Amino acid sequence: MEGIVVKPAAGVHFLKATTTKSNGILNQRRFLSLGVGRSCVEKMCLRLRAQQSDSKDGHATLTPAEDHEGADLKGSERNPDERDVDTDQGIRIRRRPPTGPPLHYVGPFEFRLQNEGNTPRNILEEIIWNKDVEVSQLKERKPLGSLKKSLEDAPPARDFIGALKASHLRTGMPALIAEVKKASPSRGVLRENFDPVQIAQAYEAGGAACLSVLTDEKYFQGSFDNLEAIRNAGVKCPLLCKEFIIDAWQIYNARVKGADAVLLIAAVLPDLDIKYMSKICKLLGLAALVEVHDEREMDRVLGIEGIQLIGINNRNLETFEVDINNTKQLLEGKRGDMIRQRDIIVVGESGLFTPDDIAFVQNAGVKAVLVGESIVKQEDPKKGIAGLFGKDISV
Repeated sequence: MEGIVVKPAAGVHFLKATTTKSNGILNQRRFLSLGVGRSCVEKMCLRLRAQQSDSKDGHATLTPAEDHEGADLKGSERNPDERDVDTDQGIRIRRRPPTGPPLHYVGPFEFRLQNEGNTPRNILEEIIWNKDVEVSQLKERKPLGSLKKSLEDAPPARDFIGALKASHLRTGMPALIAEVKKASPSRGVLRENFDPVQIAQAYEAGGAACLSVLTDEKYFQGSFDNLEAIRNAGVKCPLLCKEFIIDAWQIYNARVKGADAVLLIAAVLPDLDIKYMSKICKLLGLAALVEVHDEREMDRVLGIEGIQLIGINNRNLETFEVDINNTKQLLEGKRGDMIRQRDIIVVGESGLFTPDDIAFVQNAGVKAVLVGESIVKQEDPKKGIAGLFGKDISV
């Protein structure tokens, strides 16, 4: 299947077929056609179908291995057994689309009928599927070995967790991780006059303990340039790289760009990936904020040794409704006892807009909050922080 060559008839324009090596599944780009005759259509259909049948399942597959310091688990290689593990652990976000039904051809067009197997079930799954393609392209341009060499020039990692603890002790309120965020898929552009460095400096002046910087470009209009610019501007707050991590390569890249912490999402990553990636974070001096949405994810994460930082996202992945009662429910009973015994810092996420919201999650057991929309939209983010907490929390 790789390298299919089709000579177009007059008036037919198409892009060259390409192979995505990250997931080993051939991904041909759609053909664009103008006025194709019936005989030409039939010949092209036969030719393409014959080439498709050359492989036993209709797809050319590649399984390149990559060395991650001799680790047993390769974060980017996922076989059917691993997908079974995902199901057993209740992971709802599929890492990439299943193969789906055979390709359908109409003349030079290639298409798949949309179905549950090849259509994202929610926005997070869509983001992850796109991220899988994006990361594989980045890895081709800069392999892991080259990336590791760049670590020598990276700025030193700062104590993200220590900064949260210090702020909590100083103010008696949840430490603030203020998010530098231009846009979101659900809300669109949050701030038109977006200067990441100015916003970060205003957050720091307003009392933020740490900052979260969106680096996803397609859905949040973020970038690693923003992360580097904030770090190089002399902002002292430790930085969380808010990226959708599915591969160990991304962790090394975040460290190279100046991050002090990364986000690991339990709805996306099975337990072995979280364990493996957490170890890489520790090796690089990064904090790992492990995000959960529900009781099952919380139980999974609490079953992993060494977790120091858990984020509770109050957004329901099925309905996308936000309910801060979710934080309270996940911190009640034995779970709350276990978290306190292990001195795990819990970060409240989503749905925090008022001093009452902050007080509610604090009473539930939260020692830090991650807030973006309610303060980045304010003309003066520093005043926005004071309004969120009901008082000035700056140093």
